[in-house]
Amino acid sequence: MYEILLKYGCNPNQLPASLSMRKGGKLPLTVLNGKPGYINFMDALNAWQLVKALKSATGIPAAASFKHVSPAGAALGLPLSAASQKAFFVEDIEGLNDSPIACAYARARGADRLSSFGDFIALSDICDETCARVIAREVSDGIIAPGYAPEALDILRQKRKGAFSVIQIDPDYMPAVMETREIFGITFTQRFNDAVIDESLLKNIVTKNKDLPECAARDLLVALITLKYTQSNSVCLAKDGQAIGIGAGQQSRVHCVRLAANKADMWHLRHHEKTLNLPFRKDVGRAARDNAIEAFLLEGAAAFGEGRWQALFEREPDYISADEKKDYLAGLSGVSLGSDAFFPFPDSILRAAESGVTYVAQPGGSVRDEEVIACCDEHKMVMAMTGLRLFHH
Repeated sequence: MYEILLKYGCNPNQLPASLSMRKGGKLPLTVLNGKPGYINFMDALNAWQLVKALKSATGIPAAASFKHVSPAGAALGLPLSAASQKAFFVEDIEGLNDSPIACAYARARGADRLSSFGDFIALSDICDETCARVIAREVSDGIIAPGYAPEALDILRQKRKGAFSVIQIDPDYMPAVMETREIFGITFTQRFNDAVIDESLLKNIVTKNKDLPECAARDLLVALITLKYTQSNSVCLAKDGQAIGIGAGQQSRVHCVRLAANKADMWHLRHHEKTLNLPFRKDVGRAARDNAIEAFLLEGAAAFGEGRWQALFEREPDYISADEKKDYLAGLSGVSLGSDAFFPFPDSILRAAESGVTYVAQPGGSVRDEEVIACCDEHKMVMAMTGLRLFHH
């Protein structure tokens, strides 16, 4: 296929719209179902690059959940604990931990389920039946992957009354070295960002604490690769092979950290025993549960006392007090944080410490690098300076 006509561009008034190769070549992808739109393809192509890079860096199947050209979640296909399966609403998926690619998407979706509503999915590996069953019951616009098992494709083609977008991409496709884009009729040209993110970037450890375990190095790679395809400024917190909090598109570094850390705190609190045991009625849908859990964790008894969510429960929930939340989050450690650019002030490190961050990777290059390093030392963190900025726009 040499051109794909789109329903419209970013907005319905932006017509006509199409997808094609710059020099008229054949597109490296095929639409197997549905009619993906302009933003769908922007999400799909960014997300595909992310999961391909994760698989290349770690050797583990990977998945991403994209919304508005930034990841809501990204993850490796590691087995899920019973608590995570329950927190991500996949405890009833038979054979889940036998499918790395299904685990990868369950984790990616579980990073920030509220933001993943209506996502575009990317998989590094062939979509199997188990993964398709995980996807089938989520609200999602489409998927891009290098291939689909026949039974998986049958399941996906039934989503959204047959309108679910399914894209197959050539896994060996590589773009030209130079890329162009137009803004306001003016053409920009730059080299394609082919910088490789691997463990070699983590060798320059500048803190007193230089103990970087293999699992933490893996999580830092997850964070940095996620940031490479996240709208800047951006910061990513990662744990257990997945992003758990992403702060994207902020104008200040500390706001990125606050956003990412707040999301990570919510991810951890979703694993709290009282959250896992919320007495939802059997007929309450997944999206309604996600919204209710958010209110339960942010507002507690106040939200439910007003009667906004009472109808969703069989009985009154057992609330998490402010002190319980504080104690629960204070016990966290071992979280990894990646930043797409340097920290101009130590304030970001102070906020990160409150969310259990122990390991940090950032480019370095600030006039206050020494202050930032000293702050990390005060909190016994390990910080690597990568020397690689990861702005993405």
